Amino acid sequence: MKTLTDERAKESVRVCPDLDKVSKGSPLRVGVLFSGGPAPGGNNVVAGLFDALHKVNKESILIGFLGGPSGLLEEKFRILEKFEIDTVRNLGGFDLLGTGRTKITTEEQFALTKAVIQKLQLDGLVIIGGDDSNTNAYFIHDYLKKNEVKCRVIGIPKTIDGDLKSSEVEISFGFDTASKTYSEIIGNICIDAKSSLKYWHFIKLMGRTASHVTLECALQTSPNIALIGEEISQKKWTLKELVSQIADCVEKRASLGKNYGVILIPEGTIEFIPEVKVLIKELNRLIEEGKGTSDLTSEAKDCFNELPKDIQNQLLEDRDSHGNVQVSHIETEKLFSRMVASELKRRGSKAKFNPVHHFFGYEGRCSFPSEFDANYCYNLGYNAIRLIQSQKSGVMSVIQNVAKDVTDWKPAFLDLEKALVEEERGGKIKKVIAKSLVDLGGPVFKAFLEEREKNRIEDNYKRPGPIQFSGPLKNLITKTLELESF
Repeated sequence: MKTLTDERAKESVRVCPDLDKVSKGSPLRVGVLFSGGPAPGGNNVVAGLFDALHKVNKESILIGFLGGPSGLLEEKFRILEKFEIDTVRNLGGFDLLGTGRTKITTEEQFALTKAVIQKLQLDGLVIIGGDDSNTNAYFIHDYLKKNEVKCRVIGIPKTIDGDLKSSEVEISFGFDTASKTYSEIIGNICIDAKSSLKYWHFIKLMGRTASHVTLECALQTSPNIALIGEEISQKKWTLKELVSQIADCVEKRASLGKNYGVILIPEGTIEFIPEVKVLIKELNRLIEEGKGTSDLTSEAKDCFNELPKDIQNQLLEDRDSHGNVQVSHIETEKLFSRMVASELKRRGSKAKFNPVHHFFGYEGRCSFPSEFDANYCYNLGYNAIRLIQSQKSGVMSVIQNVAKDVTDWKPAFLDLEKALVEEERGGKIKKVIAKSLVDLGGPVFKAFLEEREKNRIEDNYKRPGPIQFSGPLKNLITKTLELESF
């Protein structure tokens, strides 16, 4: 019996006209690896690489490094063949090779990278990842260039968070699919809330340092409340003020007989709240120094004491490899619902408040790529081979004009060095590719503001339904890309 997976893997994608001119030439040996969290469409990047390589020369070889950058360092790889590429076309996941979060930063690691590249006689290395991974791609390129190793390093813009974009990079791959996957589930929950008439759904969404996913899902589904971290930071809203805003909405809806609602919360919201940001910074410093909460400043201590006990424990116990708070592990959805419950009790409110908690994260990372992401990723991979052929290195593969049909797409590249900025990371100033935050003066946020107040009170819920895998691409893009392309 044929499955949807079988059928999806056989579906064809298109190459934009300017890319379909890859010229014949000598065989190329190119390595590829996934870096960071999975994002829908990664397999099609590899398929694009493979097909373009074999259009250049049938003897070309694509080498996949296993488990992310560590596979490069440890010389763990395999030569990719057509039969296995064909089994994963248009399918989600990074399971073809696996991925990892190893960063190549030390002199020893760079030397190992150089040795493996020379041993395998690579003409090119393609790194599929987000801002940190593309930053790493630049420094690998820089090291190879200084050591006169003629291997071209190309980055691919990947992240479901949507925070790797600029005037040159219109969208990172995976954002389209992930936000649509979450929106389908949120839309279902919105209708369930209106059907059951008794639950407030607190939904945490992916987005550690930017709120693009929440903003897109809000435009797709029209929840009653959607917190946008960048707005919280700009307006310096305190935790108490945010809790009060939500409690006001709960009470107003209750007065209309609506003891239900839906609220979206980016996973990184807590770091945008001024006093919590100060608290986290102090905790990171104190724990590194071997001290405890008794050494907090009075402001930070007051903030800490306001938090529910389990959230306090998460701030103290959940640390990353650098000893910092793992913000993504903090149950922000429960923090807000519990503080809202306490605020309603303090007010003596008669509103019925029954919270239900959700976190949508991993559900969106490996789903079938949307029609947009399937085509976009294939073209990104195809373009990477064109860039290697033209001796480009230390650049990111870019496809522009993507709000239109594939026939209008334009291949390009971004010089990674020009994308670097200086930021403080781990107490040190480092050159990195900056994350793109929500533009509060941009068309996407303005569209959200136009609907926000009425959505608080009215039930304007939308249910976008499942991702559509056919139709003109220009009709299947995200609201974000549509609004930003005007």
